[in-house]
Amino acid sequence: MKKILLIALMGILVLNAGCADTTSRARSVFMLLDTSGTYKAEIDKARAIINYLLGTFEPGDSMAVARIDSGSFSEKDIVAKVTFDRRPSVATEQKRLFKTKVDRFITQSKGSAHTDITGGVVQAVQYLNETGAGQKYILIFSDLEEDLAKGHVRDFPLEMAGCQAIALNVTKLRSDNVDPRDYFKRVEGWKKRIEDGGGSWRLLNDLERLDRILET
Repeated sequence: MKKILLIALMGILVLNAGCADTTSRARSVFMLLDTSGTYKAEIDKARAIINYLLGTFEPGDSMAVARIDSGSFSEKDIVAKVTFDRRPSVATEQKRLFKTKVDRFITQSKGSAHTDITGGVVQAVQYLNETGAGQKYILIFSDLEEDLAKGHVRDFPLEMAGCQAIALNVTKLRSDNVDPRDYFKRVEGWKKRIEDGGGSWRLLNDLERLDRILET
């Protein structure tokens, strides 16, 4: 009888182990900063967003900040990246160092000749998938006007499964004042690309509501 009960107990334990929720609770954020043309004047607003996010991250969460450059599918465009340690003192120092790198970049950044948003998004997806986080966010701080250098190929489907893309501070271009449809066409075009790739899309222009950025 005891042997039968022992076998039954072992079976229950194995079953429970097999049904365990292995989904990571960690969050991973990749923020793209547009430094092209007149949008460079907006970049200081990104500092407040990054500082807010740093205050919300918990052990195991990851974050990276990269610039949108003429060719953004490159490690050289990553300004700072980190996965926060479980030791509070270490995590605090990581956040301080991260903030220092971002502040230096924002202070010294130079405008780029072109705007490879697609390359930055592809780079972001690669980073987010490598972190193994259960919640993956791409923050696009840009006017969403892509301007590619000659020869760059970006007209391909995006693989966005499991990623949430949030467009922040999408300012209106001078041409948008002439024909507002251009603005909506630009936003809808990116929404379609992200969703066609299996991702989700949100637009958040009200930077007074930073608590809404990482809503699920």
